[in-house]
Amino acid sequence: MKIISTNTATPTTIIWNKKEVVTGIYKTPTNTAIFLGKTDVAKDTVTDRKYHGGEFKACYIFSEKHYDYWKKRYPNLNWNWGMFGENLTISNFDESEIYIGSIYKIGEALVQITQPREPCFKLGVKFKNQNILKAFINHEFPGSYIRVLKEGFVKAGDLMILQEEAKNSLTVQDMFRLIYTKNKDQNLLKLAIKNEALPKKKRNKLATYLK
Repeated sequence: MKIISTNTATPTTIIWNKKEVVTGIYKTPTNTAIFLGKTDVAKDTVTDRKYHGGEFKACYIFSEKHYDYWKKRYPNLNWNWGMFGENLTISNFDESEIYIGSIYKIGEALVQITQPREPCFKLGVKFKNQNILKAFINHEFPGSYIRVLKEGFVKAGDLMILQEEAKNSLTVQDMFRLIYTKNKDQNLLKLAIKNEALPKKKRNKLATYLK
């Protein structure tokens, strides 16, 4: 896997339910290295700390391989890397093969896979169609947030190299399905609840679905 693009955003004001909302989802390629910090990406925009940034969402990555699918569904948009609000666009990142808790080296940084992205209305505003939320969930390739274990600069061309694969874990795609499926797989629930790469609040919520 290789970094195709590093992306950051400046604050952008959108209108939602007749109110102004500031967002950092409008990311564009930087053409330079970016610094992955413990709680966010340096010189990026994080406006809502309740849902973005922090230890378990320090950086968002999305796969370049999924772009063709979405370009065909929304051909009239102005496409560029960072379209999904990701800081890092990465080649061949496959959510069905990447495990929650696995550790990777990217450039100077050491990172851990934490949790899939759960889409909100801001993605719908950017795509000019709130129906993308359901489509995004149904597609089941949501990208992933990462925890930064060692801070450092990363740039386009750097490789994402597995350092330690998580044991007794579930994939990013498994976790995504677990979040949105009504009848939750009990074995996957047990794996998720024990996985400390997931924030405690999310694990506690999943625990309520145990039978």
